[in-house]
Amino acid sequence: MTAIPPRPRLLAAEALPPAPRQQRSRRKRAQLLAATLSLFAENGYEVTSVEAIANRAGVAVGSFYQHFRTKRQVLLVLMDELLERLEHLNLQPPRASTIRSGLHALLRTAFSQDLLYTGAYRAWREAVLLDPGLMRLQQQIERWTRARVGAVFESLLQLPSARHDVDVPVLAHLMDRLFWDLLGQAAAMAASELEAVLDCITDLLYHALFCDPDARLPP
Repeated sequence: MTAIPPRPRLLAAEALPPAPRQQRSRRKRAQLLAATLSLFAENGYEVTSVEAIANRAGVAVGSFYQHFRTKRQVLLVLMDELLERLEHLNLQPPRASTIRSGLHALLRTAFSQDLLYTGAYRAWREAVLLDPGLMRLQQQIERWTRARVGAVFESLLQLPSARHDVDVPVLAHLMDRLFWDLLGQAAAMAASELEAVLDCITDLLYHALFCDPDARLPP
């Protein structure tokens, strides 16, 4: 079975300002994070300024620096939140009438979590190209998510009608890259387009892992 490394802790080396205790301060911090997400989705990382974030959040620039030392720190916080959501995501296909429908439901559930952070991932992809420290973190993220995808595939291959010649590491690598690329593009996609893409990915995965087109989940 694939050994899954610990989730990368993106904030472990960051000297973040102390977490706010008062409700008003916590609300301002949440506003700043939400404003950053939306601006990253619209404009990317480099174009988005601290001043623009503060203006979008409706707070003074000084309030930004009470919660974050740099724009980079906000990006790390947002990406760490995304990884935490992924960590707690149940990666077992939900009960369904067929394996294919279970796969589709799993993909839809996963992307419903990821889509909240499309802006953060768009900015992250841009920032990684310019920041060697972020690139090292990206490599850790890829190892972690690839291992989790591989573990899901190994679990699915225990089901009836599974293929016996699947190269799980290669398939996990390809699909993990596809999932991340899709997250980077999802913000610009209509809901119907994203659903069509998920349908296509479901079919690709199903035929890569299973032989019987009518396979049903065991009772």
